[in-house]
Amino acid sequence: MKLLTCLTIAIALTAPLQTQTPAPNPIVEARVKVELDEAARAYREGNFADAQAHSEKALLLDPQNKTAPMYVARTIHAQYKPGDFTPENVAKAREAILAYQRILERVHGDDEAYKAVTYLYGAIKDYEQQREWILQRAGDVSLPNDKRAEAFVVLASNDWDCSFRITELPSTKVTTVTGNKASISYKMPKERAEFERAKTCADHGLELANMATALAPENESAWAYKTNLLLELAKLAEMSGELQRKRELDRQYEEALNETTRLSKLHSHP
Repeated sequence: MKLLTCLTIAIALTAPLQTQTPAPNPIVEARVKVELDEAARAYREGNFADAQAHSEKALLLDPQNKTAPMYVARTIHAQYKPGDFTPENVAKAREAILAYQRILERVHGDDEAYKAVTYLYGAIKDYEQQREWILQRAGDVSLPNDKRAEAFVVLASNDWDCSFRITELPSTKVTTVTGNKASISYKMPKERAEFERAKTCADHGLELANMATALAPENESAWAYKTNLLLELAKLAEMSGELQRKRELDRQYEEALNETTRLSKLHSHP
């Protein structure tokens, strides 16, 4: 019995303390509200640096405040000037990115923060980081399938654009007019590396689009990009003289187009 009592006391002493969230301090809450109100006023007046200072003070007063982190991120973001690639302005964009990422550490899956980071990476032309950022979202199994599918669609759209810019060049897309009828054919680019780049993009894009449709079978955008990427691969098969493969890709394209059309009609008539 004595041994049991000693063991119980030892366990109690070594067990982690159960911390409780401290009760809100009315004085601190009042000061935080004042700072956030001042931040909102300064923001409306276009004084974004002042708005940032007030937002950061509010967060310093109450680090657990749910509103202040977004105020901080938005006020920093507002100071970024699109199209200005001076080191100071790019640094401001990266400062905003970090502020939004801190929000996501608190509120996993926050759409505004995620989309703001995606936009800012693109705005400063850091496409590698942007792609990595979207890939993280796409691969995050803790998120709902529809949000992951949206991320896959964005990635697929970038790959489609990569291929389309090559297959639609005047040197590769040939229009022949016979009488009143025009026909289009596709020929190999002068640089074989361009063909290989387009094919790599289209193949990868189709994989991503398939992942999106698997996660969200009713996602119209996912099916639309799957359709467009199959068309890209059909063009590329024609360029390389793979006529049997082109026929198969044309068949898959028609199937995907029918599904895209069905979903379009479904979503336009709820």
